[in-house]
Amino acid sequence: MRKILYALKAAGIFALCLVCAAALLLLTHAPAFEMGEAYEVYYGASSSSLMRQTDAPLLEKLGGNVAGESVRYAGDRYEELKERYRARLLFTEEAGGTVNYYLYSPLLGDGVEICGHCVNLHIAVREGTTAAGTPLIFGGF
Repeated sequence: MRKILYALKAAGIFALCLVCAAALLLLTHAPAFEMGEAYEVYYGASSSSLMRQTDAPLLEKLGGNVAGESVRYAGDRYEELKERYRARLLFTEEAGGTVNYYLYSPLLGDGVEICGHCVNLHIAVREGTTAAGTPLIFGGF
């Protein structure tokens, strides 16, 4: 009887360890953004990297070496995203009718250095559409 209780206790501890490991894995690989009209993940550190559009960013991040991600939303969501990520605006630039905001958020991971600043959140707004990316939005918008 003692051996059975010991085995059940060991199985319970093992199951609890698996649950904790799974929770940690999900927390460290969770998508940076809520789903929008289009979600993209990037498998490299430059705009020429492999990009994949996905409906399951968590699975993409669990399955590979995702270097960045971005999402597109309807409407101007700059202020909402800036507040949600407690981000600090570093600088802006405007080109071709698109306003690009380069920010730093303590809630996101590593960034890239641009103009002497560490940027880890890029938000672009054009014609009622917002794109957000970390560390940057790769590709066209």
